[in-house]
Amino acid sequence: MRKLSMLLVPGLVSLALAAGPMLTSAYAAGSDEPSPPPKSDSSAKKGKKKSSSISDPKFLAAYRTAYTTIYDGHDYTSAIGQLKSLKRDDVADVANLIGYSYRKLGDYQSSKVYYEIALKDDPNHVRTWQYYGLWQLEQGNREQAQYHLNKIASLAGTDSSEYRSLAAALDKPTGATLVY
Repeated sequence: MRKLSMLLVPGLVSLALAAGPMLTSAYAAGSDEPSPPPKSDSSAKKGKKKSSSISDPKFLAAYRTAYTTIYDGHDYTSAIGQLKSLKRDDVADVANLIGYSYRKLGDYQSSKVYYEIALKDDPNHVRTWQYYGLWQLEQGNREQAQYHLNKIASLAGTDSSEYRSLAAALDKPTGATLVY
């Protein structure tokens, strides 16, 4: 029996470690490919088909271009125009990137509007909770940033990159320059 447990335990540990990243990444929204909206979306009930644009190859290509413009080119103004031209700024992934771009440009009011649009579309959009938490910190709202951190923990766990990023920012003293 002891030999069996010596073989079984390391195997189970390896399996758990291998499955962990797959489970965590399922919650990390905000990639270069937008997620489809939830099936219970109220606008779908009104006759609008939100997911139709998400699966459209032209939409995906334009979204990826905007994503690259933001994260590789750091050209936030151009990215906002590219994202708005998709005419889908009511989709969480798109709204989140618009909000992020406005925040990077220092337009906090517009950024807030788009983060709230993203969370209205998908209240479990982890990347929006992260970015909005960073927004809260930049505004001096540490308690709200902590709330966002707790929300990320409940959605994606404390080992997610979104959690670690916001937690690291919260660990810095008030007034410190955030680098992310």
